[in-house]
Amino acid sequence: MRILGISAYYHDAAAAILEDGNIVAAAQEERFTRKKHDSEFPVNAIRYCLEEAGCAPGDVDLVAFYDKPFPKFERILETYLAFAPMGYVSFAKGLPVWIKEKLFQKDMLIKELKKLDKNADWNAKLRFSEHHLSHAASAFFPSPFEKAAVLTMDGVGEWATTSLAIGDGNELRMEREIHFPHSLGLLYSAFTYYTGFRVNSGEYKVMGLAPYGEPKYVDLITKHLIDVKEDGSFRLNMRYFNYATGLTMTNKHFDEVFGGPARKPESPLTQREMDLAASVQVVTEEIVIKLARNIAKETGLKNLCLAGGVALNCVANGKLLRDGAFENIWIQPAAGDAGGALGAALAVHYLQAGAPRTVNPLDSMKGSYLGPEYDLEDTKRRLTAVGAKFEVMSDDEIIEAAAQALADEKALGWHQGRMEFGPRALGGRSIVADPRSTTMQRTLNLKVKYRESFRPFAPSVLREDVAEWFDHDRDSPYMLLVADVAESKRIPMTAEQDALFGIEKLNVPRSEIPAITHVDYSARIQTVHQHTNPRYHALISRFKEKTGCPVVVNTSFNVRGEPIVSTPEDAFHCFMGTEIECLAVGNCFLRKEDQDPSLTLDYKNEFDLD
Repeated sequence: MRILGISAYYHDAAAAILEDGNIVAAAQEERFTRKKHDSEFPVNAIRYCLEEAGCAPGDVDLVAFYDKPFPKFERILETYLAFAPMGYVSFAKGLPVWIKEKLFQKDMLIKELKKLDKNADWNAKLRFSEHHLSHAASAFFPSPFEKAAVLTMDGVGEWATTSLAIGDGNELRMEREIHFPHSLGLLYSAFTYYTGFRVNSGEYKVMGLAPYGEPKYVDLITKHLIDVKEDGSFRLNMRYFNYATGLTMTNKHFDEVFGGPARKPESPLTQREMDLAASVQVVTEEIVIKLARNIAKETGLKNLCLAGGVALNCVANGKLLRDGAFENIWIQPAAGDAGGALGAALAVHYLQAGAPRTVNPLDSMKGSYLGPEYDLEDTKRRLTAVGAKFEVMSDDEIIEAAAQALADEKALGWHQGRMEFGPRALGGRSIVADPRSTTMQRTLNLKVKYRESFRPFAPSVLREDVAEWFDHDRDSPYMLLVADVAESKRIPMTAEQDALFGIEKLNVPRSEIPAITHVDYSARIQTVHQHTNPRYHALISRFKEKTGCPVVVNTSFNVRGEPIVSTPEDAFHCFMGTEIECLAVGNCFLRKEDQDPSLTLDYKNEFDLD
């Protein structure tokens, strides 16, 4: 049985396809359209998934959509009635759009599907899954657990913002929920907005900014904004928020509590924003840990699965793991709405079709390498068409050339194998660099990524070496857990360095691998496994042979505001638009000095800022 899963019309549209429960392919629409967080019907992602599955649109048995449009419309309508007359202007403006996109969304979906195959009976094939059920299914069914608790936390689905489910074999039972407007995801997004970043895009910037600050606003947050119980359940005081009825996240009452208006986007960051980020991060971590402890106590289960946008908060995830409430934690790598496409398909397969489930002890996500790949002849043809000059190498030669480039402290574009599904680059579409360099973090931010200088970079480390370099000895293949750099690899701070505040901390080397060591000695770890990504493992192994270091910097292959590259052409354009010095696309190796200077692009201003 083939089941096509779809998420669309909010943000991060995506498609995924199952064949008898096996995850064949999954991809976000943004990678094809080059429009970040593209929310439109994912026609390109669907076409890719069908091609990967080797089937025509009409050969799909069922189509699963990731949420239920009518309950979502009901929530929007009831919210405005509950808060009336506040927000009437935005309500009146938005109503026609909501009616079209929520009330008649089934008709919209069928209309789009008919463009793929006008003769198929899409009405009979179309199924809907609840939003949080889709998230929970995406986390539990691919997990390596026969039985687990599943905690989903995000902004909002239909009504749910936080939910608990219990997974057992091929069953998944929703137990309880916290409902809108009370939302941990929206609390975090409110601070994203208030600190001057873009909602649904900049939350990870707040997380990255937090270690530069002090959590001095925690008491104000818990006194005024949110009431948290011992079991982790919570309620927001809506007096301070505007998202239920208006066009902003916060209001004047929020401004009064925190001493002024929201920071204007792109204006200089101050210590205030750093302290606000640190404070909301602490509150988020405390709530997540309280929720998990109570779930463990209630259920007696040893395994926990996480999904929803809040599950991308890898700092909270790392602290949750170290807290020990659960022995094992598995996080869906596409934890946000893109992963809902996969979850909807899995929910239909197991919960509606009743299919049996076989648990993969590693997990069933295949390293999250579920997107397109390109063979050598196709790659050569594509690169030639855009004017690239390249050398075709053997497998051993490409590894040697790339590892030498890293050892020479060059930034390397690494486009290999299948594209990753989810927001993280995992060695398929990555920019890779030497973590030992004291200047690499600043260089990559300012000259390659064209983004804020404070933002940290993540390490990819050989799984067999992770415990020597980090306070961590578990799999972390999806870069969703933060741990500290090992004490033995740290550089002690002087009294003068310890006294530094905020962004002044940025350029102080803190370990033998300063390019990936954040100001609090933490790192967002990706363990690299030979069985899921043998070529990336070989690259890091060869770098280790040359340098003694089994760690590389890994950041996504894109610039700020651009989706991660998908095709060889995307990789070449980004290469020519930045100060990346070398590029490996499959077995084709490119050096910047060999390229036609007339093909140089201005990528610094190519994309809208995120």
